[in-house]
Amino acid sequence: MKIKVFADTICGWCFIGQTKLNKALKSFPKNKFNIEHIPFQLNPDMPKEGIERNKYLEIKFGGKEYSQPMYDRMAKEAKKEGLNFNLNNIQKTPNTVLSHLLINLAGQTNVQNEIKEKIYQSYFIDGLDIGDKKILINIGKNFNINENVINNFFNLENIQKVNSYISIAKEKEINGVPFFEIGKNIISGAQSSSNLENIIKNNLS
Repeated sequence: MKIKVFADTICGWCFIGQTKLNKALKSFPKNKFNIEHIPFQLNPDMPKEGIERNKYLEIKFGGKEYSQPMYDRMAKEAKKEGLNFNLNNIQKTPNTVLSHLLINLAGQTNVQNEIKEKIYQSYFIDGLDIGDKKILINIGKNFNINENVINNFFNLENIQKVNSYISIAKEKEINGVPFFEIGKNIISGAQSSSNLENIIKNNLS
């Protein structure tokens, strides 16, 4: 069964949604799922080097004080899923193109889920700059992906492929993520595990 997941690696709700999807999938141990991770960019105009966190919050929300209630709610929801977000550790809001490329590359060795989760953890829990090539290379090496292979994959042609999904998302009228295509169903937002489980069950029957 095919499941498409549109997500960005700096989207906390995407991390929560991915965790809920993983929990839902555990209810179907005898079924095989083909999960396609599709890159989405919340900030398609983000500079390659990213933006210092406080400056980003100023541009996006008018300042940290205006974004805090939203992030507090996100952290609270994450905790329900066993995720301890440390948002104050984040020093920079990165460009996510290279992190999406690493996830795509991980598909060649069938470790997409694991690497995507590690990227989420690195950003939301460890506060690392997941736009930094060195950090992404270290993540890849932890899953036995060669450094030279990663460097070669981070080329202009592949970067353009990631950017091409911006127009695909617009065509599908995807304005927010996570966004799931589960069989015949389209689901937007970090749904509950039980809701995702029911949708999967209906598509399997």
